[in-house]
Amino acid sequence: METSETVPDTAAGRPSGTDTEPRTCSFAHVTALEFDPSLRELMAEAPLTRIRMPYGTGEAWLATRYEDIKVITTDRRFSRKAVIGRDFPRMTPEPIVQDEAINLMDPPEYNRLRRLVAQGFTNRLVDTLRPATQRTVDRLLDAMEERGRPGDLAADLGAHLPMTTICELLDIPEEDRPELRANAVALMTLGRGDRDSAVRAKADLRAYFADLTKSRRRDPGEDLISRLCVARIGEEMLADDELAVLAMILLITGHDTTTYQISNMSYTLLTHPELMARLRAEPDLVPQAIEELLRWIPFRKGVGIPRIATEDVELAGVTIRSGDTVHISYLAANRDEQVYERPDELDVDREGPLHMTFGWGTHHCIGSHLALMELQTVVSTLVRRYPGLTLAVPPGEIEWNTSSIWRFPLTLPVTW
Repeated sequence: METSETVPDTAAGRPSGTDTEPRTCSFAHVTALEFDPSLRELMAEAPLTRIRMPYGTGEAWLATRYEDIKVITTDRRFSRKAVIGRDFPRMTPEPIVQDEAINLMDPPEYNRLRRLVAQGFTNRLVDTLRPATQRTVDRLLDAMEERGRPGDLAADLGAHLPMTTICELLDIPEEDRPELRANAVALMTLGRGDRDSAVRAKADLRAYFADLTKSRRRDPGEDLISRLCVARIGEEMLADDELAVLAMILLITGHDTTTYQISNMSYTLLTHPELMARLRAEPDLVPQAIEELLRWIPFRKGVGIPRIATEDVELAGVTIRSGDTVHISYLAANRDEQVYERPDELDVDREGPLHMTFGWGTHHCIGSHLALMELQTVVSTLVRRYPGLTLAVPPGEIEWNTSSIWRFPLTLPVTW
């Protein structure tokens, strides 16, 4: 696959194929878990729409249809690697990913790295963590109860469980965890004035994991980083830079989204008491309910890492030119009325295609099985342990995050 230097830019950063003015998209909507009305407008406007974003230069295409996104995420003419070196349109002042990261790779290089990761980060390994995850959930809830009513599921449970789980999986010392979390949060901030902090945070995380992975190379243990150190396919092993960046990504993605989804799912259940009651009556329904909650909850704002067209592509009635930036919205795909009947309804009996919350195609989330295990453990425990669990304040008094790309309640006061 050619690098970004060999992919031509379109004139003045403008995608070709239409003369209509691009839409300026802040994607800043944060009214609880209400679906972003500006995204809904874009979904109705056209399958592929030209947009401008708060940061980066030029314009981009935005794809919102499920079937179009399946094409873009699986067709090799759309390259993640080609974004390297570009000031591409984005949500944050500083690009979140490292240039060497696995989520900026294309096949066949990506396939090699994914196979090596799969040797260490297996479903079987995640399944062995279930008892420890259950103990951690029980311990955190015990502590919440000891502090007395009201508890705060965001601060007392969500803020701790995923970070504890991924750090124990990676064998990261407990004293290092607060600073690592602070740096991970800094990378996701949206304000222009936060760029310097984001640059420092990325550099600090990179340096930390470079040192840590070198240490594990010299003296491997039983943790996931050590497993990845010794993983090999024939003579192929992860290079030092690959290992350091991969460990960093595992830390960030292994705790960040799950932290917020614990709070989002808890809020959703607390504001849908009929669903909470049904899960108490039918606990075996929890895994299926988790999948529908993942589809329905708008867990983030806007879009993520784009792709670059490496040649002209005809899609959805428009021509995407070589060099055009293409963003996709998994949030929109999850609400596509051409794919899901009554897509805005939360229906745990829903039958239909798999949601796109964990991505699609080549870059499907490598930690999805870990996230599912944690979410299933949390929801099962809450519905079993607290038959009278309710919000301690009216839903309208819950304060929501406005400073980063994620949608989540800052506090979630509850009583039981």
